[in-house]
Amino acid sequence: MKLDQAVGRAVCRPTDIDLRLESRVSLPPTAGHEAPEASPIAPSNFLTRLLPADLRALEAIGAAARFSRGEYVYRAGEAGDDAYVLRTGQVKIHQLSLAGREVILWFCLPGEIFGLAEATRGGPRAVSAQACVGSEVLAVPRPAFQRLLAQRPEVAFLTMQVLSARMRILGEIFVNLVSDDVATRIAKLIVRLAAQYGARAGKDIVLDIPLTHQEIADMVGTSRQTVTSALSALNRQGVLSINHRRICIQSPELLSGLAREST
Repeated sequence: MKLDQAVGRAVCRPTDIDLRLESRVSLPPTAGHEAPEASPIAPSNFLTRLLPADLRALEAIGAAARFSRGEYVYRAGEAGDDAYVLRTGQVKIHQLSLAGREVILWFCLPGEIFGLAEATRGGPRAVSAQACVGSEVLAVPRPAFQRLLAQRPEVAFLTMQVLSARMRILGEIFVNLVSDDVATRIAKLIVRLAAQYGARAGKDIVLDIPLTHQEIADMVGTSRQTVTSALSALNRQGVLSINHRRICIQSPELLSGLAREST
């Protein structure tokens, strides 16, 4: 099966769809991997999984902070003094390569927690967190966050699940980079994003996260032009369409089939 096989094209208008964080979906598993729903916890589920008393305790020790589009919540190399919970907006977690290229590791949507590695062990930040749009976060000082984890086992357990899920994601990204061609990496990325951020719209799946071609390129280690060509091929196949930077998956089965193909 090749990406340039042309089949019918459908139209999806994500603006007409109720995209809710709770409406997570699953795609057929890729070869050698468990289905997306088998992941310990989707990072965006953190706040919704907290007990009411635990949520109140977390909010009591945090302070609200606002960031404009493009503003950094923190930069690599800075002291890791706080853990953060995203209340509104969107934040991208990224790192610069030795060549100065931005590598996007993941995106955070409302309800997600980030900045955990340094908040639990201390030390300078290894990655940067930057607001994609106007965003509000709850900043929790490291000593208070550590006490919360020690006093409330359920919060500690959920935090461990988030860290575990992200380690698994990063491990899969690394394997894909060294074993797959660009087209397969893009297909696998969209499958993973659908498991994390997908919302059902009839038979289609819409990603509840706007992405530019450059951002996709920064997540799979290729050029923007290559991403544009690959997405155009998937569009011609009827696998997906893009409207207002939102990806609408029209054939989850076909997309998962493409994700299983590797060189």
